[in-house]
Amino acid sequence: MAPPKVIGPTDGRLATLGMTGARFLVDGDEAGKRFALVEHPMQPRALAAPMHRRHREDEFTFVLEGSIGALLGDDVVTGKPGDLIFKPREQWHTFWNAGDTPARILEIISPAGFENYFRELGEELASGRPDPQRLAALWERYELDMDMASVPGLVQRFGVRFPGVPAQTEN
Repeated sequence: MAPPKVIGPTDGRLATLGMTGARFLVDGDEAGKRFALVEHPMQPRALAAPMHRRHREDEFTFVLEGSIGALLGDDVVTGKPGDLIFKPREQWHTFWNAGDTPARILEIISPAGFENYFRELGEELASGRPDPQRLAALWERYELDMDMASVPGLVQRFGVRFPGVPAQTEN
């Protein structure tokens, strides 16, 4: 059994994932592999990821600050502070900061394990431009399908930003 702990507002390691971060609050090992808890601070209008789906985990996104948009299959939803967005395994989805101010969410991952994907991705991104073969191996290891081709359409449709993709401008 893990000992009790208090996690302060600046405690926990932070990985930088482009315009989104991952602050590790409760690791799966601390929770008997039942769940993990990660905070994601997000820059304004930041797209967190391309369309993707996980095969092993469910995610629950609790909005702390800001406005979070999510595309879940064909459905678009928006969460405000206090709202919970459920992203079940096997469903194609993505999410973004739908506002012009920073946002923060808590991501509950069940069962645990996928929090380590964020750690490994942060390490890959910290070394410069990511290697496509290492990214593909990372996705395979975490049973994650990633649709990189979805990014330009998401940027245009939702008016968001993603590293390496030019912002859309109005004429």
